[in-house]
Amino acid sequence: MARSKESFNKREKEKQRLKEKKEKMEKLRDRKANQVKGKSLDQMMAYVDENGNLSSTPPDPRRKAVIKVEDIQIGVQRMAEDENEFHEGQVDFFDEAKGFGFIIDNKGGKYFFHVNQLNERLHEKDRVSFQPERTAKGWSAADIKKIQQ
Repeated sequence: MARSKESFNKREKEKQRLKEKKEKMEKLRDRKANQVKGKSLDQMMAYVDENGNLSSTPPDPRRKAVIKVEDIQIGVQRMAEDENEFHEGQVDFFDEAKGFGFIIDNKGGKYFFHVNQLNERLHEKDRVSFQPERTAKGWSAADIKKIQQ
């Protein structure tokens, strides 16, 4: 009596493979049957509400906020226009070990400075006068002098 060349395990794997193939074909038929082609523009449209969330309903025109072009600020705050005038400010940060720091002037601008620009020893929170200068990396303070209080 001859033995079957197929083992039980091989038959089970083949049955599983055919079952998966059949399920895949059924899913494909379901997708094709339930597919909605040619949606209208209104169904595809998405709106952004005043909070930045996506919505399917258009925004209420009565809630529209009017923004003036002059009120829009792009980029960083403008620094000194005239490099020849002296500014006054306060030392915001100073690291003696590394030899650099930052000064915030009375108008709110922030200036970098290096130890080479100092005329005398400084500490954080000291009031100073300085001359702004434009460098390749932005504005920096030059000719820094401590203001006696």
